[in-house]
Amino acid sequence: MKTKELLKISLRQNAIFIPSEMITNDVKNLSGTTSVLLANVSKLGFTFSESLLHALNNVNPKYKIEVLEVLREVLGTDKNWTPLVKEWNIPTNESVVDHIITFFGNIFQTKNGTKLQCGHIIPDNTFPLERYNGCPFCGTPFEFGKLENIGQGSKLKVLELWTEKDLNDFYISLLQSKTALDATQIDSLKMAMHYLPLPKTEVAMKETLMLVIDLLIENGKEDQASQFLKTPTDILRYLWYKNTGMLQIIEPKTIIKRTTKNAQHFHNVLDTSVQARISSQKDLKLKYSRKECLMVANWLNNMDMDVEAMCETMHPKRGMWVRFIRALRLAEYSKRKGFEKLNFLMDVFYNQVYDVWQSKVDSSRLKFDADKTFGLLKQRPGLFARSLFSNMLWFGAEETIAHFEEIIDKVPARLVFTLNMYAQNYFDKNMQRSVKPLGGTNKRIEANALLKLYADVQLEAMKNQIEELCLLAMKKRFAKIANTNKTIYIDPQLFNIPVSIGDRSETVQDLPVALMGTRFPIEGNEVRLFMQWGKDLPAQHLDMDLSCHIAYEDKADICSFSRLTTTGCQHSGDIRSIPNQIGTAEYININIDELAKAKAKFVTFTCNAYSNGSITPNLIVGWMNSKHPMKISEKTGVAYDPSCVDHQVRVTQNVAKGLVFGVLDVAKREIVWLEMTFGGQVVGGLDFKGIQALLSKLNSKLNIGNLLQLKAEAQGLTITENEIADEVYTAQWAMNPAVVTQLLVD
Repeated sequence: MKTKELLKISLRQNAIFIPSEMITNDVKNLSGTTSVLLANVSKLGFTFSESLLHALNNVNPKYKIEVLEVLREVLGTDKNWTPLVKEWNIPTNESVVDHIITFFGNIFQTKNGTKLQCGHIIPDNTFPLERYNGCPFCGTPFEFGKLENIGQGSKLKVLELWTEKDLNDFYISLLQSKTALDATQIDSLKMAMHYLPLPKTEVAMKETLMLVIDLLIENGKEDQASQFLKTPTDILRYLWYKNTGMLQIIEPKTIIKRTTKNAQHFHNVLDTSVQARISSQKDLKLKYSRKECLMVANWLNNMDMDVEAMCETMHPKRGMWVRFIRALRLAEYSKRKGFEKLNFLMDVFYNQVYDVWQSKVDSSRLKFDADKTFGLLKQRPGLFARSLFSNMLWFGAEETIAHFEEIIDKVPARLVFTLNMYAQNYFDKNMQRSVKPLGGTNKRIEANALLKLYADVQLEAMKNQIEELCLLAMKKRFAKIANTNKTIYIDPQLFNIPVSIGDRSETVQDLPVALMGTRFPIEGNEVRLFMQWGKDLPAQHLDMDLSCHIAYEDKADICSFSRLTTTGCQHSGDIRSIPNQIGTAEYININIDELAKAKAKFVTFTCNAYSNGSITPNLIVGWMNSKHPMKISEKTGVAYDPSCVDHQVRVTQNVAKGLVFGVLDVAKREIVWLEMTFGGQVVGGLDFKGIQALLSKLNSKLNIGNLLQLKAEAQGLTITENEIADEVYTAQWAMNPAVVTQLLVD
């Protein structure tokens, strides 16, 4: 089990991990088992680098089997990929009339029809039953096929060799990451922490720190964990993570509201939002053992922080703290001998005899007292950076920038780059921005109303001021770092990969990872979307929908369960119930030439939970792409080929109702990988202007290539055109976003 999990971690980084003790020989000629492994892996769309091939040739055959099993598991070759319709690329021409006739035929029990396993009668001259693998009326599948057409992919992905050093370096890089980890990185870190000893290194992010603290407490090292808890907010974050599994402190009311909304249904009879709200409230109730209460009481009592400062830190989440104080019996523990500081904390907190820094800022800002406002903001550089744009509009650009220049060296690099990236969108009067409130779905917000007070020339000057200031600040930081190297190589692909700042992806990528905003070129004329769900679940009604939204210059179209055939798109049929344990699948074929001829601009890929609740965990969505035509099984309609998979993600969070997982730019013939949650039971709930706002946000992001150019310029490095250089930065290096964040020097 250990090696399997470690293999999964390495596969996400486009590599295969082989422990050194597994390599027992140094044979040059390929053995029979290695040749068979290579042939099987190539059918899945992968091949091995020379070093990896040599290492695999000298390991035990059992380990080779394990490598193949992990690849097959990740690619889902043992899952059911059978759609509802056989040869679904040819429309069945089913209509609403067929469904109405079948509905009444079942009510009146017509005898002129065929009774199916599910109990429904399909009247004669309605659905062409010979074309279906299940019931066309209720969407229950009966027939299941295996993968037939595999190895059609036009490109093989090369896997590299990973040693213990590579694995350990990756482990440390996750702990040292200077930006919040996404779901894939968190999952990899949890696996690494479970099977490998915790390395001695500084943890850069609070969210990552919670995972480390949890590991220490599980191993009975509460005292060791306490050294990482610097403020009451750290304690609150850990307690909330243990209760909800969320690393961000999302208010209970937000979680309850989201869960309730997900359980709403178009049909009132099927609406379970009230039950969902009650269930969510029950799940969020706090209950702690005496041991846990004493542990938290000791943490707060021994905290090296002034009581008034602790109370001010607790104030923004006062409602949550009141609940935790009661559940943890802190008032009772504060009366014990030795808990005098905790007793004083309870007294000050409940009587609110403390000042709140934010209230002072807001008060002086409303009074238009610039000196006092900026004096307060300089005390907290991070918050000054986050409010920089609005303060420039409120107090004027020159004065705000002058004050900000004084403390910019204290602002974390990730915030400096964020300012530089988003200024372009923020100071545009006509631009709607994409934001994601804590615990919510992506939303569009209108431009700041104060922008109307300024002329376009003034706003352009503000953008330029921020850009010059941020770039100068980062150049200074790079220049301060001593570097004896003379040359640097930057892979051209790095200019297409954005730096991961502020993207907390909620889906797990089990195949080689890609950052949000990464662009995938299309080799052929066809893109095939796929969705698989229900693996390891008992047979039940569980309706997930694969859809796409087609945007034209002056209109919009959709391809979904309600519109199986439309210009350039063909759906495989709507499955609403899953079979026992093996899951089920839906597909959409996208013909790019046909869409281009119809002058389509963008195609947005989405999946939705039509059933009550959110998208089912472990649902997989992605797309296939190949220069060669991708076949569809004539017998069963199975259209999945692991060798053609460009990208796929697995849903792990249970809070999203709808998910956008890619946008096809028809003119450029490329797919932009992005993740955007939205609250819609069907694709009709998708706000396409929100997609455009998110694309604009991604386009404004700093790419890795530009960041390295900035480093080269600041440190006087010569950029070479080949990999013979002192510093080499390749696309393989950029596969680990946590390593890339080390360029964000503070």
